[in-house]
Parts: sequence; C-alpha cells; structure tokens
Amino acid sequence: MNLPGRLAWPIFGTVTLALLASCVPPPRQIVLSGPAMGTTWHLRAVLPAAGADPDGIGEVIRTTLEEVDATMSTYRPDSAVSRFNASDSVDWLDVPQPLADLAAESLRLGAISGGAFDITISPVVTLWGFGTGTPRQQPPGEEEIAVALALTGQGKLAAGRNPPALRKAIAGLTLDLDAIAPGYAVDRVAERLEARGIDNYMIEIGGEVRVHGRNLQGRPWRIGIERPDQDGRKLARVLHLEAMAVSTSGDYRDFFEMEGQRYSHTLDPRTGRPVTHSLASVTILRPTATEADGLATALTVLGPDEGFDLAESQGWAALFIQRTPDGFSQRETTAFTSAAKAPESVP
Repeated sequence: MNLPGRLAWPIFGTVTLALLASCVPPPRQIVLSGPAMGTTWHLRAVLPAAGADPDGIGEVIRTTLEEVDATMSTYRPDSAVSRFNASDSVDWLDVPQPLADLAAESLRLGAISGGAFDITISPVVTLWGFGTGTPRQQPPGEEEIAVALALTGQGKLAAGRNPPALRKAIAGLTLDLDAIAPGYAVDRVAERLEARGIDNYMIEIGGEVRVHGRNLQGRPWRIGIERPDQDGRKLARVLHLEAMAVSTSGDYRDFFEMEGQRYSHTLDPRTGRPVTHSLASVTILRPTATEADGLATALTVLGPDEGFDLAESQGWAALFIQRTPDGFSQRETTAFTSAAKAPESVP
C-alpha cells in the first residue's frame, strides 16, 4: 500500500527508552518505529511497571500491519482486495471479515457524505495518474472520464458481514481502500495494544494518529496539526488529547500542473475530476481512526463550505484551512474549538 503524505503528525522527541529510577519500579516509556504499507509507523507508549516487553510490542505491530496489508493493499496482487478486484463475478464472493467490515463502514461514510467518499473510485484514480496509474502530464478527455465513471459508484457494491462477503453489480467494479485503510490499521494496532494492558499510547501510521490515556508526565498527548505549506512543516494548531483519533487530508503534496492549472490527487467521485475549490486541508477528530480517515477525505472533497456545513451539523470537531489571495485562513467547527481549548479530547 503506497500512500501520499498526510498532514497530522504527533510531536515526537528523541527516540529513547526512558527508565526512571525509584524505590518502586516506575512506568517505562518506549518509542518504536518502522516501515509499513508503503509508509512508516511510530509508537510512543507508557508501559506498566512490569510485564510489557518492548520487543514483543514491536512484533505485534509489525504482524498487525502485515495482516492489514495482505488484506487491503491494491499494490499486492495476492491481497484479498486485489483478488476481489480481479474477479469478474457478480455473485457474492467470500472475503476476510476485516475486508467486509471495512467495506461496510466505507459505504456508511459514503452515504453520510452524499457520495463524497467512495471506495469504488479506483478507475478514476488510475485514469488521472494517481495511485497505481501512470503519472500524467495532461488531464484525460471527457469521454475517458465518462468511461471510468461508468465503472464506479458505491451503489454497485454490496457488503455483508455475517458471513463476510462482497458483491459487485458490474464485473468491472474495483475497490481502492487507500483513503481509509491506514486509519483502519491504526485502530487494529490500538486494539492489540490495549489487549496487552497498554492503556497509554500514541500510535501513528502514515499521518493517521490515535491516542489513549496520558504520556509519561501524566499529561494529555500533544498532537501537531501541520499548516499546508510546501516550504516546510509549520504548525497550525497543537492539540492536547486523551482518547481520540486525528486525521488530516490535504491536496498540496500529490498533484500535477498543466498550463498553469493545478490538478489535485483529491478526486470527486461524483464528477470524476479533481476538486477545484480553495480548501487546502481538513483535520478531523473522531473516536476511531477508521472513521476519521474516511471523513477527512470526504470533507476535503466537499470543500470549505459544503464540508464545513456537514461537519458543523454532525457535531464533528474539524479544522478547515483554505487558500486565499492573502495566504491561508483557518475555520473551526464549534466542536473543534471546544476540543482545542480543553485539556482532553471530545468526540
């Protein structure tokens, strides 16, 4: 799975294993990292005074991410989603439970967003030269876009969970999970950390972040929200969170230009074309990274007005950063303003 850069990132310090001397064995802090899914992962966790093995934790994370990659990656021809994509059958096909669950969640998010989030968009992504497509130097023609769009549409996908199965309405339907699988991977890692008794952690995969509990100093975790500036990383906000996932979607790192026109990798599933509005990035806070990941993409597609109105009406904590002739402007939903002021997160 090869993912574009994201804009939300945890504020990490030096990578160390910190041990505090005391009469009673104190909690320990670890920082681990590694490659995965075409990107990287980072973990900062406070371990109980006894019992947790840093090497074992690292192996749990690597195993979990390999399982997700083997199920969700369109870059692996042997993955479960690639096998589904390669099938021409319009009958129900058995798939692993995680794939069925994620497809069902994706359909839910697509419905909430009025079609702005759609995992069947793969033919359009490829046509525009993003994802697994050949990079383009000019946009496709109207007829090409129409042909690609005819192979998309979440109404052409059905997902069953018990038993886990998926069904296509047309043989050429394919799935692209890159806009939600990283968040799903974060949630699976979080589940396994908590199952091992690790309740204080910050896990980040490709910019998708989830935190729980508090850091070694007993304070909420600090998460930096990056300003979408091509000249380097600059912070737009710093949040202090205790039990929340954070996702940011932006358009400035993956695009091509032709005759002064910028074509973003953020594609509108409803039109088959890159978005043309002035929204540069959206950051959203949700209880799970899966939901945050998908909704960040949906709100970016919807833009600074329609997206903001949806987030506000749903009570979502979201930060919108928009390009203006005078630079960037920021707009926060009511829930985001409350979350940014509070010492701990809110949904």
